[in-house]
Formats: sequence, structure tokens, C-alpha cells
Amino acid sequence: MLEIDLEKENKAIAKEYKELLRISYQTLTPEDKKLIRKAFDVAVDAHQDQRRKSGEAYIFHPIAVAKIVASEIGLGATSIAAALLHDVVEDTPITIQDIEKLFNPKVAQLVEGLTKISMVQKDLNASVQAENFRKMILTLNDDVRVILIKLADRLHNMQTMDSMQENKQTKIASETLYIYAPLAHRLGLYNIKTKLEDLGLKYTEPKVYNDIVSKIKETKEEQDEYIKTISEVLKKSLDEEKIDYIIKGRPKSIYSIRRKMLAQNVSFDEVYDKFALRIIYKSNAHEEKFLAWKIYSIVTDHYRPSPSRLRDWISSPKSTGYEALHITVMGPKGRWVEIQVRSERMDEIAEKGYAAHYKYKNGATEESGLDIWLNLLKEALENAETNAVDFVEDFKMNLYSKEIFVFTPKGEIKSLPKGATSLDFAFSIHSEIGIRTRGTRVNGKLVPLNTELKSGDQIEVITSQSQKPTTHWLDYVTTARAKNKIRNVLNENIKKTAEEGKELLTRKLRHLKVTINEQVINELVNFFNLKTSLDLFYRVGIGSIENQQLKDYASQKSNTLMNFFKNKIKRTPNTADKDIHKQILSKNYDLLVFGVDQDKLDYKLSSCCNPIPGDEVFGFVTINEGIKVHKKDCPNSISMQSNYAYRVISAKWIDSTQQEFKAILNITGMDTIGLTNKLTKVISNNMNVNIQSISLSGEAGLFKGRVAVIVQNNTILNKMIDNIKKIDGVDKVTRVYKN
Repeated sequence: MLEIDLEKENKAIAKEYKELLRISYQTLTPEDKKLIRKAFDVAVDAHQDQRRKSGEAYIFHPIAVAKIVASEIGLGATSIAAALLHDVVEDTPITIQDIEKLFNPKVAQLVEGLTKISMVQKDLNASVQAENFRKMILTLNDDVRVILIKLADRLHNMQTMDSMQENKQTKIASETLYIYAPLAHRLGLYNIKTKLEDLGLKYTEPKVYNDIVSKIKETKEEQDEYIKTISEVLKKSLDEEKIDYIIKGRPKSIYSIRRKMLAQNVSFDEVYDKFALRIIYKSNAHEEKFLAWKIYSIVTDHYRPSPSRLRDWISSPKSTGYEALHITVMGPKGRWVEIQVRSERMDEIAEKGYAAHYKYKNGATEESGLDIWLNLLKEALENAETNAVDFVEDFKMNLYSKEIFVFTPKGEIKSLPKGATSLDFAFSIHSEIGIRTRGTRVNGKLVPLNTELKSGDQIEVITSQSQKPTTHWLDYVTTARAKNKIRNVLNENIKKTAEEGKELLTRKLRHLKVTINEQVINELVNFFNLKTSLDLFYRVGIGSIENQQLKDYASQKSNTLMNFFKNKIKRTPNTADKDIHKQILSKNYDLLVFGVDQDKLDYKLSSCCNPIPGDEVFGFVTINEGIKVHKKDCPNSISMQSNYAYRVISAKWIDSTQQEFKAILNITGMDTIGLTNKLTKVISNNMNVNIQSISLSGEAGLFKGRVAVIVQNNTILNKMIDNIKKIDGVDKVTRVYKN
């Protein structure tokens, strides 16, 4: 039986290898195929005794990664070989030196870079997950292909996570949403970004994910018919103009639908643009732009466009290299539809990102937006002064931020992240101009340095040789480039004082029996509400942090994570401390249990998301306030799970029958007589729920209301919300998570 299974498995492996060669985006020469075949043979032999947690032969994973690298990212033979070999050095006796002898230095360099990333992420002693991300991102300095292959590796791991424990799924999915999906977006890999986001949602909010998936399936037939109706209208006109094209209909990603539901505070049914049409046309370089606008004209002849939602990424491509026209039109049945117009070249760049960008560059000397971004990123990587969390936050902002387009006094167009200030603009021109900035004019008017820019603004920078940055400038800028330059040129005395402060802090902490390390530094930065380790060392150096404050930190440190796990402090309802939770819990201390052993620990409910019994939650060990309980869909959840996974504790409700909690609802709709009476009747009489406060205001036939109620759990709350929605005139009922 085993022989038959092995034979079947070997046939499946051979089939996957042939598929890998067939789907390669690049044209493979005979030498390329020899290189890939050799890498395949070495990988098969090295992994022959290994199996994944699902039980399948391990070799299927590197082959799957290589297929993503070959087809979806579009890299060549060297990268495909490296993808096949990416786990060999880490998991088998083969060394980097062996790889170099068997193949070539380039393949060895890529495999070494991938091995470094894997080793970093398995470092259980890392104080903060952010430090792991920083080390991973630093590999960009060696070869950007390392990161591209790592994205393929992460995608396949996300696609095969079902056999993992739930807490590991949540951690890996949070990391994916926090750093890998934005990175794929910034490198122009939109297909991979979308898949990573959808899979991230699947494991961080499984109920929400499954609900959206089921509703998409329910409406698929209707959506297909709708797309067909629009396509047939457009095809007739496009054919008459003898344009060579194809039309594709595609649903919006599950993650983007979820994001719209949250941003617009609407249900699935109220998200109107749940799909888009894509018109991809053939064209030579000379007619490419002309044909795009010709197609725009044809589309808008049939369907009324929304001028405010036209996106012209052809005249001003995104810094990722993305080019297209996005037109939002009013389709049949009064529904908005997004139509994307791209040439085959533009579509290839949108699908393959970095690789296609270089295919079409054709030796041009002018730096593209992507090249500029990579250069700026490498420049930012050279500055290691910020702590790891700040570094990753800055990096992430530059990855995923929306773009604005502004102009120099001479009319040159510049791309900046949305939220950038006039001082950011100065640094984007040149670091020396930024350093010497005395003032800025926007559209001819003198404005503060922290003025947020908008697309279309024209900015003039006024400089002075005597001008120097101040620490306040760090609050005036948002881009990592500007922040890093400002930090680098701040007064040398501050840096010197900070160095002395670090030595002084080390001695003082040693006296308090605390060894200084990255974790301790991060804890102190948070303890004193500072932004960077430089701020911390500087304040110690000038004496603004006193010995007693450090003693307070040392004493509170004993209440952090290690003590929670080592001592496993257990509470029973009749031994509860009166001082803890006196405003949060008053009757029952066994509502929440933590960890695998379901321990009863002291905790506080987080004010950022206000969880109530029945909500899906987790515990987060803070430095100063013990365990804070957050909802799994808390806005801060992804960041906490990514940067501080070692401080996250699983939690669940086991008894909520005797405790009451406060929930706040916003209610909107059409103003009707007796609305207040109907509301109070539904809430109090029907549900046996106490109303703490209620306020309604009406204007021009519409009303807005806020109701604070006391409920026992979210089952009662959800039932009550459903009943309120049935009241005549009520349009929306939403729960408020901040008081």
C-alpha cells in the first residue's frame, strides 16, 4: 500500500515540476531549464524524508513557492531555483557553501538571504516581533528578489494553514496583514496583496470572512448577469471602433468589502461597488494613451460617470509603476460600477509588479517611481537609531499610504504619501533643502511647516544657511525620509548626551537588578510615554528622569508577562481584590479565563474597543496595567499581534449570567412622531434591558440618536439591535466602541 502511495506521490511531484516550467512568465532557455532541473533534484533529495503538518511530502511547498515566483511575480530562472532551494539550508545538512559550489554565487546569495529571514522569525528570544521585521526588511539592501521570494513563501504558507493551531494562525495572519500585504502592495504585486489580505481576514476574523464569502456566493449569479449586461453594451461600441480588447469582470476582494463595510459603517448589502469591470486593450506605445481616453469616451457615452471618482493613473502613474484609468459610472438599476481601462503592458505591470516593470524599462536611464522608492527605502534602512517598533511603523506608513501629487514652483510633479506636510516636501526635494528650510509657501501663501498638503498644491520652499532642525520638526513631518534626516542632523550635543545617558541608565538599572536589553528599552520608552530610545537616553542624560521613577518601573516590571505565566495567579469570586476592576466588574470574577489551562487572572477591559461578554477577545499583557482585554476585531489588534505576539494571551468568556455591562448604540433614520416612546418600549419592555441614557435630535426630517444601555451579554445586545431595526423609520443601528 505504501509503495502505491509513494508512486502516486512521485507522479504528483513530477506533474508539479512540469507545470512549473509551463507557467513560467519568463522565456526559459535550455540553460535556464538545466538550472531549474538541478535545483529541483537537489531539493527533492534534501527534503525526501520530510513532511508538512498536513502529512504531504515537504517538497510540494518549495515547488508551490517556485510556481508563485515563476508565474505570479514573474521572476527568472535564478529566482525559481532559489525558491526551490529556500528551505534546504535551514532544514537539511546542505550549507550555503554547498549551494554555491553546486550552482552559482547569485543563487547562493538569494538562498542565504531567505535563510536569514527564516532564522530571524524563529528566534524565540526576540524581544519584539518588530525587530524580526526590521531584520527581514534589511535584506532589501542585498537583493530585492529575496523579499519577492519571501512574499511567495508567505502566500503559500497562508494558503496551507488549516492544520495549524488557532493561536499560531492568528499570529501569522496578523503579521501578514501588518507587513507582508502592504509590502506586496508597494512592490506592485496586487494579486498577491489581495490574496494575502483575504487569507489574513480568514484567520483573524473567520466569522466575518465566512459570512462575506457565503453572501458573495449567494449573489454571484445576479452579479454575473449584471456584468454581462454592461459588457454587451460596451462590446458593440468597442467593436465598431475596431479596438482589440478583452473585458473581464472581477468581484472586489473579501478584505476590501470588509474594509468598506467598516469605513462606511454599512452592511454587505449596502456596499454597492462589490465588483469591477476591466477593459484590457492591445496597443503600440505611440497610441497607448490615446486609446485609453478613446475607451473612456465610449464608456461615458453609455453610462454617466462620477467626476469625483475618476482616477487618471496614466498621466501620473503611481510610484509602484501602476498605470490605468479608473472610471466609476452609474450602471443599470442605479448602481455604481468601477471600470478599469489598461493596455496589455499596463495590465502586465499591475499583475507582475516589480518584474514586469523591469521588462518594460528597456534600459531607460530615468528613474521610475519604484526605483526612487527602493532607493529611499535603502537610505532609510541605513538609519538604525530608531527602536524597532518605530522603524516598522514608519516603514509600514510608507508602504501602504495613499499618494498625492503636488507641484514645484517650476511645475514639476512630485508624488508624496497622503498626510505629508510642506516640510516633508522640502526633504523630498533634497535633504539639504529640508535641513535649511526656514518657511514654506503653498499656492503662494506662507503656511506653517506642518501644513498638510493636498493633490494639486504648488509648494515653494524658503531656505536659510543659518537654519537648523529642532526636535519639534519630528512632529511636523510624517515621511520616514524626513524623520530620519532630521534625527541624523539634530544637535550633536543631544546625541552625545544620549550616549552618556545610556551608560548612566545601564548602571542605574544594574543597581536595580535589571539587565538592559531591547525589551527593557522598549518597555521604558512606553513607561515614560516617549517615542524613541534616543528620547529615553537623552532624558536620562540631562537628569529629567529621576531615580525614583526608575525604581517605580523596576517594581512594576515584576507584574508583567513572566509573572503571569510563571505564577499563574488564580482568583476565585470570593478572594477578589476590591481595588481591581471596581469600576469594571463588581460581582463575578470567573467571566473570563486565559490560556490553555483556562486560568482566572486579574484583567481590565480595554477602552479602545469596549468588549462585553460574548465578544471574541484576547488578553494583552501591558507594562503598567496588567492584562488588558481587547476584542479580536479591535482596531489595534493587528498591530499588537504583530509587534508583541509574545505578550498576547488567548481568552474566552465562560460565565456572563450575573454581570451587567454598558453598550452604546448610534441610531439614525427618518424622524417620526413617538419615536422615543417606541425605542424605550422595545428596549425596556421587550428586552428587560435598562436604559442608562438616551438622546435624540432631529433635523429636516432625519434623526440621530445615541442610547446607552446596560446588558448582560452580546446575545441580548444583538437581539435588541435587531428589534430596534424593525421600528418604522429606523435606518441604521451601530454599536459604538469608544465612549
